[in-house]
Amino acid sequence: MISIRKIGVIGRTYRHLNRYRHILAVLFKYGFDDVVDSLKIDQYLEVGLKLIPKDHRPKLEKFSRAERTRMAIEELGPTYIKLGQLLSTRPDLIPVEFMNELTKLQDKVPATSFPEIKAVVEAEFGRSIENVFDDFEETPLAAASIGQVHRARLKDGESVAIKVQRPGIQKTIEVDLEIMLHLATLIERHVEEFAFHRPVKIFEAFANRLEKEIDYKIEAANMDRFARYEINDGTVYVPKVFHEFSTPRVLTMEYVDGIKVSDFEKLDAAKLDRCLVNSRGANLVLRQIFEYGFFHADPHPGNIFVLPNNVICLIDFGMVGIVDRFTRETFVELIESIVRQDEIKAAQVVLKLTFHEEEPDLRLLERELSEFMGQHLYKPLKQIEIGNVLRHLLELSSRHGLRVPPDIFLMMKALGTLEGIARQLDPDFNMVAAVTPFLEKIKLQRMNPKRIASDIMRTSTELFHFLNVFPKEILDITRMIRQQKIKFIVENPGLEKTLATHDQISNRIAFSVIIAALIIGSALIVISEIPPLVYGISLIGIIVFIAAAMMGIWLLIAIIRKGRL
Repeated sequence: MISIRKIGVIGRTYRHLNRYRHILAVLFKYGFDDVVDSLKIDQYLEVGLKLIPKDHRPKLEKFSRAERTRMAIEELGPTYIKLGQLLSTRPDLIPVEFMNELTKLQDKVPATSFPEIKAVVEAEFGRSIENVFDDFEETPLAAASIGQVHRARLKDGESVAIKVQRPGIQKTIEVDLEIMLHLATLIERHVEEFAFHRPVKIFEAFANRLEKEIDYKIEAANMDRFARYEINDGTVYVPKVFHEFSTPRVLTMEYVDGIKVSDFEKLDAAKLDRCLVNSRGANLVLRQIFEYGFFHADPHPGNIFVLPNNVICLIDFGMVGIVDRFTRETFVELIESIVRQDEIKAAQVVLKLTFHEEEPDLRLLERELSEFMGQHLYKPLKQIEIGNVLRHLLELSSRHGLRVPPDIFLMMKALGTLEGIARQLDPDFNMVAAVTPFLEKIKLQRMNPKRIASDIMRTSTELFHFLNVFPKEILDITRMIRQQKIKFIVENPGLEKTLATHDQISNRIAFSVIIAALIIGSALIVISEIPPLVYGISLIGIIVFIAAAMMGIWLLIAIIRKGRL
């Protein structure tokens, strides 16, 4: 498991100084001097900062800030690439323009040598690799930042694909996370531009996801869950997991020899039906989203294979999305209100699906939704691109300060990716027509008598519980108030910064008064010719005057470094 040490440890002990210097050097290289300077990081790493080159950088004028962010992340390595990939799925945490740029990040790194991979496998199983596998291919099928995949054969002759975690990756991640946490805390404390996006929350979400991603047991559980859903569907296949040969660092799966859904030449050569493949693949993803509420969140062409008889096979279940029944039904309401061009209803549903810190201008939101509908819906259904509609809807929400929860975004992204693949397989594919039966089914389920009876029963139970508990809780609160056990604390989020500024002003004024007093005192000592004397001038007066001068210079430097005189 990843261990994250407390904030501030780095600053006090200078741990991982070389890695810290490298990160800051990359930030300087890509023009983020303003961010580093505003972090006031010199008080933690003064020695390290003096050694960082700041003048060797590419020409950055032609790149946007979002592009420079992506370039910096790519240079910082695996942990930061994973962070960027997470952020590219989190419109609730970062601006849309940054999110779109971070989707370009590629998780491709050189393969780890076979002896190192072999050592990991043997350490996990506690025996030699020859005693576990009949054959283990040294050249990997694929390599990524956290692990790589090798083909092997079990003792019973079963052909398997084995995902093995890179040696030492947990330690590397741990160091980077420790530094990230420290930087995120400084950013939230000192940089207003980024503080709104809550960098510490971003870090927490990233650390939580990364912790799950480096535990292959979780991916194995995801595969088992998908297999249970599709157990009776002969058009879908999920590779089998060999749990007896799987650990948190090694995942052994059935090897599937299929054709990538994007390899059209091989699909045609194998006489597979593109339209049927497309129909089955679309139906699979839509069923996962709208029926199961548990879906493969990264259905790009490299993760979808086609087997003989036009059977669809999904691989790589490290990223999944979950949407509950309420969210699915609310999303259907949104689609329905947009199709009916009811901007008032659409605005209400958008607010239900998102969350916000400040109340948006509802009239302006309704007007922009009306324009949005006019832009996308006055065309034949076949020409409506669901992915494009959802992307513009996301941008519209972002402009109004509305944050889209990550799982809803993953759902929107999965639908957009599915549509892109589908239109390549079958240019005549109608995404709206494919989605409609699922939307109608959800609407009908809401009117099902069993569902209505279940909802009434649940609501009645909750109401009965509330009526039983509420009076007692009111009495408890009243008693605690009477016993003075409850304190009311009023917080003003902007007050701390104001108080800090006032403290700084007061300190400078006090410092200036002390300097003035020392200068006046030294002048009086010199005039009074208090011994000992040097060339007829009081030595004590000279010393006090020099001390006052040094303090004055120190104060002036501090003011200049702040950028304000």
